[in-house]
Order: sequence, then structure tokens, then C-alpha cells
Amino acid sequence: MVKKTARIAQVFYHQQLAGRLIETSDGFEFTYDDDYLAGGTPIAFNYPLQVAPYKHTRLPGFFENLVSEGWLRKLQSQQQKIDENDRFGLLLMNGRDLVGAVTIVSDEKDNA
Repeated sequence: MVKKTARIAQVFYHQQLAGRLIETSDGFEFTYDDDYLAGGTPIAFNYPLQVAPYKHTRLPGFFENLVSEGWLRKLQSQQQKIDENDRFGLLLMNGRDLVGAVTIVSDEKDNA
């Protein structure tokens, strides 16, 4: 049996690394970067700064809402050959081009 490699997203807030969102066997974990905790601001109201990871059984709503919808999701899915229901995969591929202060970048060394 082949073990699935965890997919990891680096989460930037105003071009500063804020933390990492990791897909685990149980769902997802968002953890703030230690350096960011020293002087950063929360990326969202429901993610106050803390050392402990935020654990979710599915893609958290904050990140879910960053994924394209409708015709754009369908187009991205088709062109990038990603299942339209793989919201995390779509976020990893398209997170550099989001509106607002948050940018999502695939941690390629861990996603290869």
C-alpha cells in the first residue's frame, strides 16, 4: 500500500509567512509560524494567534471561501486537471492569485 504524501500550504498574510495548512489523515491543521507569532496579526477573526494548531475534520471555512466558485472553478479544474471537488488542490494551485491580504503557496518540497 502506498502512503499518501501530506499536502502542505504555506499561508502568507500581507506577504509575510503566517503559517502552514496541512492536510492530514484526520482532516486539516493550521499552525501559525513561530516567527509570525512574535509580532503578526491574526489572519482571520476565528484564528487568533496561538501556538497550538487549529484542527479540522474538513477544509476550514476560512480557507474554503478562498477557493474559486462557479465557472472559474470549473475552468481551473479542467485546465489544471484537478477534481472540481478537490478544493484544497485547487487552493494550492491558485492561491497565489487571491483577492485580499492572504496568499496560499504550495510547499513544493513537501508536495512533490
